[in-house]
Amino acid sequence: MTLNACAQALRDHDPDRFGAMMAARPADRPLLATLYALNLELARAPFQSAEPMLAEMRLQWWGDRLAEMGQGSAPPLHDVLTPLWETWGTRGGALTPLVEARRRDCAREPFHDADEVIAYVDATAGGLMQAAAGALGASGPPVADQARGAGLAAWLRALPALTAMNMGFARPDPAPARALAAEGLAALDRARRAPAPRRAAAALFAGTGARALLRAIADGADPFSDQPLPSEFRRRAALARLALMGNWRA
Repeated sequence: MTLNACAQALRDHDPDRFGAMMAARPADRPLLATLYALNLELARAPFQSAEPMLAEMRLQWWGDRLAEMGQGSAPPLHDVLTPLWETWGTRGGALTPLVEARRRDCAREPFHDADEVIAYVDATAGGLMQAAAGALGASGPPVADQARGAGLAAWLRALPALTAMNMGFARPDPAPARALAAEGLAALDRARRAPAPRRAAAALFAGTGARALLRAIADGADPFSDQPLPSEFRRRAALARLALMGNWRA
C-alpha cells in the first residue's frame, strides 16, 4: 500500500481522521496517514475471526511486526507496514501498545462499569491520539484529556452497535453511559483551556460533533439508540476551521 492508498483507506473508512490528516502540514501527513491506516487494521483484526484464539493470533502478528520494527528490522512487504516503516522507522516499535489495547476485543466481552470503558478508551483511541500528537510535538495532560474526551464520544456513538455484539455494557443501564458522557465533557473542557503547538492541531481533532454527542447523552438522550450524525456541512465547516485556523478544540 502506498501513502496514497493509506489516505484512500482513511477517506473510505475514517473520514474525520482523513480530513484531519489533510489539515496537517504536508510534511506531517505521511506520519498521520500511516498511523491511522495502522489503526484501521488493528481495529479490524479482532473481528476477522469468530474464534477468540484465532483473533488473538491475528492481532499478535501485528504486535510482532511492530516490535521488530522497534529493533531496527524492516517488515516484510505489506500494504500498511511498508509505508509505516518508511515514515516511522524504528519509532514504529513504540506503537505496540495499540496492539495490546485491542486484545479485549478478541474476547467479545461486555463492560461492567464506566471505569472499564475509560481504561479501554484511554488505551485505544487515547493511545492513538497521543501517538499522533507526540509525533507532531505535543504531549502531556492536555493531550491525554483531549484523547479521552474524543475517545469516549466515539465509543458512545458506537454503543448501539457494540450492544448488539455483546460488547457494550453488561446491563442495559443508561447511568454509566451518562457518567462517561460527563467525564468526556470534563476532559474536553480541561483540554481546551491548555495551549498546544499549532503543528499538532490535526492530531488533536476530536471528530465532528464530539461535544454535542456527549452533551446530549449527559442531558438524558438514550445512549442505546443511534445518535444523529453531524451534517456534511457541519463536518466540512469543522475541518475548514481546523485547516485554516488550527482550531482543534471541541
